[in-house]
Amino acid sequence: MAEETKLKIVVFGAFGAGKSTLITTLDPAAKHIEANCAGGTTTVALDFGRIQDNGCTIHVYGTPGQERFEFAREIIAKGMDGAILLVDVTTPMDEFTSHLSASLHAANVPFVVFLNKCDGAGADPDAFAGKFGTSIVQKISAKDQKQSRDALMQFVGTLTPRPNGHNHG
Repeated sequence: MAEETKLKIVVFGAFGAGKSTLITTLDPAAKHIEANCAGGTTTVALDFGRIQDNGCTIHVYGTPGQERFEFAREIIAKGMDGAILLVDVTTPMDEFTSHLSASLHAANVPFVVFLNKCDGAGADPDAFAGKFGTSIVQKISAKDQKQSRDALMQFVGTLTPRPNGHNHG
């Protein structure tokens, strides 16, 4: 029997980018820890979802979107095989999203950029062209299960999976 492969994918993005929505769309049984805040709720620890595909288990972790939770993002990112930078294209590029992109490039971790809310009011995905260096950029709707899963699986296909247990700590 072939050894099962496990991948750890971490989703980064600013507050309101749609990280929790994306993970819940990918795994309706996803878990998250949130708190009430101005404008609704926000993730305060992490989101967690699991996707099974062809003998591969993909663990997807969502990180808090506020700058003050840098320590939590660092903890969650340990041992990641790849990352998704989720960007809300209904608002202009902000300094925090630029910081996340630069941090991922500096960490030399494979990552993809998902432009979210392309169908939203005021969406301007073209304004983000060239903002993420050589990273692959895909337009998605975090609410669209097929689109989100296809984009995730396309990204996962570019990664080199490691056997179970060798990449998490």
